[in-house]
Amino acid sequence: MAHVAKLKHKKDGHKNGQRASKDAALSRKEYEKELRRMQVELVQLEEWIRHRGLRVVVLFEGRDTAGKGGIIKRMTALLNPRFVRVVALPAPTERERTQWYFQRYIAHLPAAGEMVLFDRSWYNRAGVEHVMGFCTDDEYEDFMRTCPQFERMLIRSGIMLIKYWLSVSDDEQERRFLARINDPSKRWKLSPMDLQARARWVDYSEAKDQMFAYCDIKEAPWNVVETDNKRAAHLNLISHFLSMIPFDEVPHENIKLPPRQKRSYTRPPKSSQRMVPLKYAVET
Repeated sequence: MAHVAKLKHKKDGHKNGQRASKDAALSRKEYEKELRRMQVELVQLEEWIRHRGLRVVVLFEGRDTAGKGGIIKRMTALLNPRFVRVVALPAPTERERTQWYFQRYIAHLPAAGEMVLFDRSWYNRAGVEHVMGFCTDDEYEDFMRTCPQFERMLIRSGIMLIKYWLSVSDDEQERRFLARINDPSKRWKLSPMDLQARARWVDYSEAKDQMFAYCDIKEAPWNVVETDNKRAAHLNLISHFLSMIPFDEVPHENIKLPPRQKRSYTRPPKSSQRMVPLKYAVET
């Protein structure tokens, strides 16, 4: 049964597919305020998912440096990791390579009351595996045929499947790659595979277009988010996601702290413990 959300979202200042006016651009402070508002709504959505026993899967795909990790980080900042999990699988093991392709992803699907966010997903086969030759042509073609069937099967089982493609321009990707090269705190993000993805920009573009042609299905369409402006992308994607799952506030019981226990007990001195040195003091 559909429920209408009591929590009202701010209306978009532009129609679907049109760019927002520069005059409507938020300041950094306004961005932080709006992001916080949405993060609180995400907490309320999480409570609704648990309350109703929903199963939600969100896929994040896109080119390297498109901002998948940053958006996921902001979406999950206030959420309970016991019920909201981020899945970022490494390369398959030798054993996993012999399994049915979707098998290792199925193990991470949510139970009732859970939401799973895939930082890259089974679409690896349509992208990096196909472009880099990590799968055969037959395996690739079989994936393209069976992926829509697999996703329809998930949806028929009651899973809510939402797919996002994060789109970054050629120039912006180059700028972000250079930033990673020159920043020691970001250098770990740059792998040899990322450099190959940059070298094969057109191959990846063709692979993405083919993936959309086969897998942009009515039951689970691709939602494209422009990410050259990272902060705008955070708000646009989270706002869209909140609109995809109607929810109400879950009623809470009034919480009253119990009185603190009082009885005779002498604790050991702090000098008997290994204390971390007070190297810093910060104003409260």
